[in-house]
Amino acid sequence: MKDQSASYLLRMFEGEMKKMEKLSGSQIVVDVMNKEGVKKAFCVPGESYLGVIDALFEHPDIELMSTRHEGGASFMAEAYAKASGEVGVCMATRGPGAANLSIGLHTAMQDSTPLVALLGQVERPFKGKEAFQEVEFASYFSHLCKDAIEIDSAERIPELLHRAFHTARSGRPGPVVVSLPHDMLEDVVAYKEGIVSENYVPEAGEVVVDKVLRKLYDAKRPVIIAGGGVTATKSAKQLVQLSEAMKIPVVTAFRRFDAFPNDHAHYAGWLGFGADPSLLTHIKEADVILSIGNKFSQVTTQDYTLIGENTEIIQVDIDENMIGKAYAASIGIVSDAKLFLEKCLEQVQVVEDESREQVLKERRTAYLAFSTIPERIDEPGFTDMNAVIEDLLSAVPKDAIITSDAGNFFGWLSKYYRFTQEGTYIGPTSGAMGYGLPSAIGAKVAHPDKKVISFSGDGGFMMTMQELETAVRYDIPVVAVVVNNNMYGTIRMHQEIHFPTRVMGTDLSNPNFADLAKVFGCHGVQVTRNDQFLPALKKALQCGKPAVIEVVTNPDIISAAQCAKLALMTN
Repeated sequence: MKDQSASYLLRMFEGEMKKMEKLSGSQIVVDVMNKEGVKKAFCVPGESYLGVIDALFEHPDIELMSTRHEGGASFMAEAYAKASGEVGVCMATRGPGAANLSIGLHTAMQDSTPLVALLGQVERPFKGKEAFQEVEFASYFSHLCKDAIEIDSAERIPELLHRAFHTARSGRPGPVVVSLPHDMLEDVVAYKEGIVSENYVPEAGEVVVDKVLRKLYDAKRPVIIAGGGVTATKSAKQLVQLSEAMKIPVVTAFRRFDAFPNDHAHYAGWLGFGADPSLLTHIKEADVILSIGNKFSQVTTQDYTLIGENTEIIQVDIDENMIGKAYAASIGIVSDAKLFLEKCLEQVQVVEDESREQVLKERRTAYLAFSTIPERIDEPGFTDMNAVIEDLLSAVPKDAIITSDAGNFFGWLSKYYRFTQEGTYIGPTSGAMGYGLPSAIGAKVAHPDKKVISFSGDGGFMMTMQELETAVRYDIPVVAVVVNNNMYGTIRMHQEIHFPTRVMGTDLSNPNFADLAKVFGCHGVQVTRNDQFLPALKKALQCGKPAVIEVVTNPDIISAAQCAKLALMTN
């Protein structure tokens, strides 16, 4: 009893001493980060928040990863958050640094990724005077992020920074910007610890779930569309069970391929650029659509033309503001995707319906026909992307993580690569170029035990290729596949469609990316024939250091659809 009393008094004493402790604003920021469980922070160091960097020296449990560009830092933090399930953290200095960071924050907003961005800011007395590198962050980031705040008082750091982390991870997750005036970070104040808020998510009740299930029982042509709510909650298993019980085909939203195993008999395909026209027709003719964690984006809905006039929508989303935002929903349910699915599984009755079985077979047959890789095309001096994806599928582990940029090369990846496990694809629904390599680095940091491969076009890769040095410095062995056709391919495609014979501004000239990779200290190889890619990939996966595989492709073949037609003509 005496020992227990002594221990209690000691804890009380330590608690009182902690209340009396005086720390700088920078030290308090880092203490809050530590309490929030931050393990990695990505940055370009800057003078306006140098005190925060110095305070991190006393916290070896938080690894500071210095990158070569703020855009790379924010992409890494965003992908790290997706891969780890934790709140990503990135940091930048005021003005130009923060502006560079914004591309990753916009990506996080459109992808509903929890992220906190810490920005150094102009000294408080200098604000409003067009001080050096001054930008009003609250207004600048107000429409790019879930929230943007400035902390003017060091005493309020625990309160406001803990709230920023809670905001980032709660409801529909997203990025939060926290502006930290330089002089405020240097203030020394009595430190009163804040509280890490527990995050509880909404859950659908039994009555509304029963109503949903009855709608689905009665439907003649139901379809399930799975979005980011499913991938974020890792609930593909529950979705498979519901689909199997109700005999309903599942479609994945734009860049959410791994929300449902692509090798499952109930997987009907994906939505986005280049989607199967027969799938689009089937969805338009559906009488009931169950949308789970899907925001019906412009790309997913083919410019908002996907839903038919007589289709009834049941929309499940964690954010009430998303219900009915793009299409009116007959039933809107504010719920965590996994909890909703689990509640459905508790109440569902197995459906025995031959007509539904027939629809499942038809949609699966259509998907396999659409997504089967055509015969490879052998051309001297060029590599066929059909061969690249075929070899990739044969050599890459099922749990490997694929990241990608935006670009026409993505058409081959989306159409032919089959994601069979959740958590294996990371890509920007914002369509941000330059995302591939830094996102691969962020994902590899989160999962050092997994193979991580990025796909980029030559245009996107050149935007963030300096992060190869970051990968080398921190010994992060990602594999970067660069599809090089010496042009901005997507824009060239649209240019040739809308302004034929008036091509300009889309041609590029590139270095030898393999040689450039070697200069950075990476493994590098250039592939100009189909039979070269598979050995190059195997070597890259085994070399134990960052690797670049440059795939030289025919600039006259700039889409997967065009390539498929050419393959039929050739063979």
